[in-house]
Amino acid sequence: MFDKIADKRIREAMSEGRFDHLPKRGKIDLDDYFKTPEDWRMAYSILKSASCVPEEVELLREANRLESAHAAETDPEQRAVLARSLAEARLKLDMALERLKRERARRDAGMPDSL
Repeated sequence: MFDKIADKRIREAMSEGRFDHLPKRGKIDLDDYFKTPEDWRMAYSILKSASCVPEEVELLREANRLESAHAAETDPEQRAVLARSLAEARLKLDMALERLKRERARRDAGMPDSL
């Protein structure tokens, strides 16, 4: 009930322009907030504030870090080491994304989670 009242007041304030002159205007995407299912918003907010991210995001960050390091490295031996690490990171990311895709498909089909 509180969430519905808060959502209503936020929407009213937005339509009245009360947020138009805030210091961080344009840096907060409220559309994502309202796209998140109502019963998940608080949990996501807490996890985001604690800098907790899904495994897939961590793997993506690691792959991006390795890609940048590989691009900047000039030593051929180090580039080879980084290339192997990057390939491994990309494989882990691909596997995690595929697992997530399967889990969502199962959930959407009403099937129980796999063991």
